[in-house]
Amino acid sequence: RVGFLGLLHLEVFNQRLEQEYGAEALMTAPSVPYRVTIKGKKNIAKYKTSELIISDPSKLPDINIINNISEPIVRGKIITPYKYMNSIMMLCGERRGLLNKTENLDESRVTLTYQLPLNEIIVDFHDKVKSLSSGFASFDYEDCGYQVSKLVKLDILLNGEVVDALCSIVHESKAYSAGKHMCTKLSQLIPRQMVMVAIQAAVGAKIVARETINPFRKDVIAKLYGGDVSRKKKLLAKQAEGKKKMKAIAKINIPRDTFLKVLKQ
Repeated sequence: RVGFLGLLHLEVFNQRLEQEYGAEALMTAPSVPYRVTIKGKKNIAKYKTSELIISDPSKLPDINIINNISEPIVRGKIITPYKYMNSIMMLCGERRGLLNKTENLDESRVTLTYQLPLNEIIVDFHDKVKSLSSGFASFDYEDCGYQVSKLVKLDILLNGEVVDALCSIVHESKAYSAGKHMCTKLSQLIPRQMVMVAIQAAVGAKIVARETINPFRKDVIAKLYGGDVSRKKKLLAKQAEGKKKMKAIAKINIPRDTFLKVLKQ
């Protein structure tokens, strides 16, 4: 479990691991510790506590036994030239930020103080601030406790199997857009297989997004001459049966760099 100063730092660190030590690392999305309050005497007895600290989305208890989920909040300060202020304020709004205070530093710069969820800033927020301000803005933050929020677990499934490394905890209002983004990205990054690959994003039992990667297909009737329809039907049926058997035992090949590319929104 390692922390980085942005995606560029992560890429450089991973490349050096491969080039200098020959180590192949599997990278997953960064996570933050959530406080999960359990309800029901039996459930509390099972976990031996009424409050859990969860950092791994795959270990989140069933939604039916959760009373509420609290996420870590930070107080962030952004110092920026005036001409970039509106763009940065829009970015903070997209990341569920709450403006606490604005302060004029001088004739050209302003300080914006925001309350932000930690999970909204740990991936690429600093990079976005630098990009929107042409590198002139600065950002720093400090812990500000926990706050109850409407959070859900977003599962990513490949042919019906949950991929724990791709699961995440997101705000309820962003579940659809985050699921759609993940499915679209994965459909572009996962190579075609011998079987169809169904990529789904789910919240609980509800599928919120889906993409499909069509399989390679061999033309089994190319060698036939004439119009023997019954023979063609037999060959196509045999091919379909073979695909069905292959799908039951096939494993989906996911390139190692897929996880990093998905993070780059």
